[in-house]
Amino acid sequence: MSGGILPIQALRAAHEANRIQCPPMDEGQLQPASLDLRLGPVAYRIQCSFLPQDRPVEEVLPELLMYEVDLSKGGILERGNVYLIPLMEALDLPDDVYGRTNPKSSTGRLDIFTRVITDRSWRFEEVRAGYKGRLYLEVVPRSFTVRVVPGLCLNQLRLFTGHARMSDLELSDLYRREQLLYDEHGQPISPEKAIIRDGLYMSVDLKGEQSDGVIGYVARRNSAIVDLTRVGAHPAADYWDPIRAGSRESVILEPEEFYIFASREHVRVPGTVAAEMVEYDAGSGELRTHYAGFFDSGFGYGPRGEINGTRAVLEVRPHDVPFRIEHGQPCFKLVYERLTDPPEFTYGLGSHYHRQSLTLSKHFYIQ
Repeated sequence: MSGGILPIQALRAAHEANRIQCPPMDEGQLQPASLDLRLGPVAYRIQCSFLPQDRPVEEVLPELLMYEVDLSKGGILERGNVYLIPLMEALDLPDDVYGRTNPKSSTGRLDIFTRVITDRSWRFEEVRAGYKGRLYLEVVPRSFTVRVVPGLCLNQLRLFTGHARMSDLELSDLYRREQLLYDEHGQPISPEKAIIRDGLYMSVDLKGEQSDGVIGYVARRNSAIVDLTRVGAHPAADYWDPIRAGSRESVILEPEEFYIFASREHVRVPGTVAAEMVEYDAGSGELRTHYAGFFDSGFGYGPRGEINGTRAVLEVRPHDVPFRIEHGQPCFKLVYERLTDPPEFTYGLGSHYHRQSLTLSKHFYIQ
């Protein structure tokens, strides 16, 4: 098997071989190149975030535990508090298979800071090769108090073997074969105009031509609970203030506020690869430009390959000082990673976001 991300059929086989250990797997957990991870029945309110280093997580937990939250009938996770939730899934990986995790799209757009922790680990979101043990999710609601239940999926897991990330030369070749970027009018952006430098650069839209003049949203500081079990049930106006385009095509972002914007470009992720959104230069500004940055195979093609790319949604939180962004300013890049084999199906079937524009999480509706 060549290096890359394991596709859906390999994930299913890993579950059948007891490499992924959990209660009966829901077929809906399986994505083209990732597995959704489910919350267990209890959340632990803890004093602070931590890494277990050379100890099991459950050995460290009693030192930080404040109280337990029963999730069985719907547990409330308060804004600003730190929780640790054991997940339903555990792993028994072969020595040549490792993992990485990401928040799901809705998790990031709700400003819920999440990251997976494993036993005897020095890093978040990484599962070392050959790992055998449980998975735990750190959850910190930043903007909204939320209601969750067991089985809810906030994060997703990818499993890898070997080296998956494409070099700039490989990405350039892929761009010429597949056409990865389109402009705001749906016209192809030529390979010569695309910026590929340790990934594919993308920029922010502050004109709002694709969204009736609305260029973004900022989370309201005080709002009601968001029930994560209820899709399309929360009026957006109770939780978000819209930001409209101005004549200067720029916005000043305030420290520690949470914003939703969209990319100017439309992007595609071919079925043989997946992509991850990363900050393109940590020295370019004191802001974090994403929380949920994974793009599954087939993103931007539509269920039948009928669309020319989909906009990326940016979750942005400035730090320390006000920060000005301008229309077309590069704010992030995508790194593309190979799959070991083509997946059984690609992104789009049943997804809430495959035709997204400037889109809030699926829990809100705009009146």
